[in-house]
Amino acid sequence: MRDITLRALDILKQVDVIVAEDTRVSRKLLSAYDIHTPLKSYHDFNKERITPLLINLLKEGQAIALISDAGTPGISDPAFYIVREAIRNGLAVEAIPGATAFVPALILSGLPTDRFVFEGFLPAKKGRSKRLEQLRQEDRTIIFYEAPHRLLRTLRDIFRTLGDRQVAVSRELTKKFEQVVRGRLSEVAEYFEKNSPRGEFVIVVHGIEKKEIT
Repeated sequence: MRDITLRALDILKQVDVIVAEDTRVSRKLLSAYDIHTPLKSYHDFNKERITPLLINLLKEGQAIALISDAGTPGISDPAFYIVREAIRNGLAVEAIPGATAFVPALILSGLPTDRFVFEGFLPAKKGRSKRLEQLRQEDRTIIFYEAPHRLLRTLRDIFRTLGDRQVAVSRELTKKFEQVVRGRLSEVAEYFEKNSPRGEFVIVVHGIEKKEIT
């Protein structure tokens, strides 16, 4: 709740409309800071319908702020869609710095931070194996996002394709139940077999060692 900048709070008070991934979650944040700006819903399931309406509001001169449930909008969420449409329409867009889960996860992993690749969420079905196979020779640190119900499957899939590499799995970063589990993929998978995954996860995997590259 406190990982928000003073600038972001000022903007949320000044704009005409705030669009949010889940208005119920966002109302908690806005209420905590006594912000009463009108709130509209914007998510993967309504973005194609809502975006033209928001673009029209922007063309009329209204200012709109977009916030996500957690982290920075536009990173693995539908904010990309409206940013692209705003740019296509010649409208001004500002990105306000804020919390982003993969940055602290990378820092806390203990794995190399000088070069890394962010992969977001793996495909749930089609293309999953192909994506992992493409990363088999990647020598940079690799970062994934994952939901709790798919965490174990993803750890096992990474293990099968990339081998038993060093990994750090972070959950609920900057929140009350923040946790980082480090070790080999086999060890971390075993930990989460015994401890039911809860919360949102970031998986940070060591890139292939130079001597292993074929």
